[in-house]
Amino acid sequence: MKLGIVGLPNIGKSTLFNAITNAGAEVANYPFCTINPNVGAAPVEDKRLDFLENLYHSKKKIPAIAEFTDIAGLVKGASKGEGLGNQFLSHIRETAAIVHLVRCFEDKDITHVSGAIDPLSDIEIINMELIFADLESIEKKLEKLEKNIRLNDKTILSQRDLAVKLKEHLGLGNPARTLILKDEEAKLLKDFFLITSKPILYVCNIAEKDLGGAENPYQKQVKEIAAKEGAAAMSICAKIEAELSELSVTERSDFLKELGLEESGLNKLVKASYETLGLSTFLTAGEDETRAWTIKKDCLAPQAAGVIHTDFEKGFIRAEVMKFDDLFRLGNEKAVREAGLLKSEGRDYKVQDGDIIEFKFNV
Repeated sequence: MKLGIVGLPNIGKSTLFNAITNAGAEVANYPFCTINPNVGAAPVEDKRLDFLENLYHSKKKIPAIAEFTDIAGLVKGASKGEGLGNQFLSHIRETAAIVHLVRCFEDKDITHVSGAIDPLSDIEIINMELIFADLESIEKKLEKLEKNIRLNDKTILSQRDLAVKLKEHLGLGNPARTLILKDEEAKLLKDFFLITSKPILYVCNIAEKDLGGAENPYQKQVKEIAAKEGAAAMSICAKIEAELSELSVTERSDFLKELGLEESGLNKLVKASYETLGLSTFLTAGEDETRAWTIKKDCLAPQAAGVIHTDFEKGFIRAEVMKFDDLFRLGNEKAVREAGLLKSEGRDYKVQDGDIIEFKFNV
């Protein structure tokens, strides 16, 4: 799972990135302190792994990994060379989804690049720069397609029609993901590699005083914009998350209790990112290792097996499946078997979140 964190300078991107990865991205109170993209991987918290590790006495535990990229260079005019110009383009195109961080807190000691806190303006600036970048891509794509239109190829004609439709939609200031498409057009869209066709998660960076309380006016503005787009929105205090990341597991738990929170904002961010991308997790467990694997929701069993190894998919025979909730409730695998809850599933089985699977294959 690759996520790109975007936002204006001085809104807490690098602070959030540090909290996620502990990778030491530089944090400073001035624009463009993040000149090169910082990439880091963070383990996805999953208490189910702890239970399985203890039950099977596994030698190691391997969580799913969320990869975050702290992307620099986005200011008004970035698509035309302002700030760090188009340095961000290749990095953001490689991500599966966009985490759009928006400043929703007041702090006179941290300057705002526009001089005032204004989530509506901030979001518009970032979205328009991404749209401008996509418009440039579409125009180049159209130019190539028009040159080949004389070939009267069905695919080229369909791509040309879609490109025209996208150019008009983007030209009105709308991201590509909001364009209603037919199934065939949606398939073609993947080959356009547009930034604004990626799923987006809006994240409000709030002050500590706003944690667990009523939403401030800035948060409400962000959530209204997200709702209009059909996107998700959540809130996080990057400053607190950075402090939490420096504590031990026990200290972190105590600190969260003091704040009146059940889980960290980072854990909520990862969960929201999974939802945004339509992902789920299946598990494998044994003496050698307990591991979480990330797949698309309702992924078929052979394709899930292929996430572990391509040979598993090629030689797929069946999947031995039990539900984590059943194993947790009954206490051990033998009890699950005796209750008739260990199922043998074939190629058409849609893997569900929390499935514990042993794949049978022959290569």
